Amino acid sequence: MATNLQTSSPVFNSSHKATLAKQIEELGQWFHNIDLLGVPTAPTHFLGDYPNIKWKHLQSAFPQDLDRASVLDVGCNAGFYSIALKRRNAGRVVGLDVDDRYLNQGRFAVRTLGLDIEFQKSSVYQVDQVTGQYDWVLFLGLFYHLRYPLLALDKVVTKIKPGGRLVFQTMLRGSKNEHSTQEDYDFWHEEIFADADFPCTYFIEKSYSNDQTNWFIPNRSGAEAMLRSSGLEIIDHPESETWVCEPKAVKRDGNYILDMELDGSL
Repeated sequence: MATNLQTSSPVFNSSHKATLAKQIEELGQWFHNIDLLGVPTAPTHFLGDYPNIKWKHLQSAFPQDLDRASVLDVGCNAGFYSIALKRRNAGRVVGLDVDDRYLNQGRFAVRTLGLDIEFQKSSVYQVDQVTGQYDWVLFLGLFYHLRYPLLALDKVVTKIKPGGRLVFQTMLRGSKNEHSTQEDYDFWHEEIFADADFPCTYFIEKSYSNDQTNWFIPNRSGAEAMLRSSGLEIIDHPESETWVCEPKAVKRDGNYILDMELDGSL
C-alpha cells in the first residue's frame, strides 16, 4: 500500500496513471513509498508501506498546523517527511541528501504534487555550512549509516533555532531499556560494560542486512546518551526508535560543542 498522506490534486484516469507509473520507474528504485496522485512509488517495499508505518507513530510529535515554521530534513531521501510537514503548513522546507537519485525522485514528487520544497545536494558533514537555522530539524534514518555519527550529530545540532526541535531516529539493536549512568566510574569498575543496558553502539565491520553503510548501531540507552552529550534534552519519545529533543546545553561559553571539540577546548 502507498502512504496515506492526502492530496487535493485531481484524480488521474488510467492512462495518466500508467504514464506516471512509467516516469516513477524511470527514476530508479525508490526507498520512500509516496502516493503520487494514486500511484505508489515503492509498492513492494520490503518493510511494507515505508515510511508511513513510522509516520503513523511519530506524527503526533508535530503540530497539526506548523504555522509556517521552517524545516530542515537531513538525509531526506525522496522527501516523504518533507512532504508530510509541508502539508501541515510548514513554511520553508529544505531537504538535504548526497544521492542524486533520491534528490531527483524528491524533486519529481513535489512537482507532481504541486508543493514548494527545496532539495539540495549536501552531506550531513557539511550541514553546518547550510545557511540559517530552522524551527524543526529532522535527522531520521541516517545516524547508523555514518562512519562519524557523533560528529554529524554535533553538526546537525548547530542548525536548530533556539527554541526549535530536533526529531531524531535511528535503528536500534541490543537492549531497549533505559539506563541511568553515574557521573563517573572508577578505572577498575569493568563490570559495568557487561551490563546490556549500559550505553553502547555496535560497530559493523563488514556489512549488516546486505548494506555496507550500516556502521554504528546503538542500543536505546546509547542513543539517548549521545543525544544528551550533544546538549539536547529529550522531551518526547513517540515511538521506539524516535526522539524529540530541544537544544538546552549545545553551547558552552557561547561556543558550540562541535567547535570546542575541533579546536581542542572542550
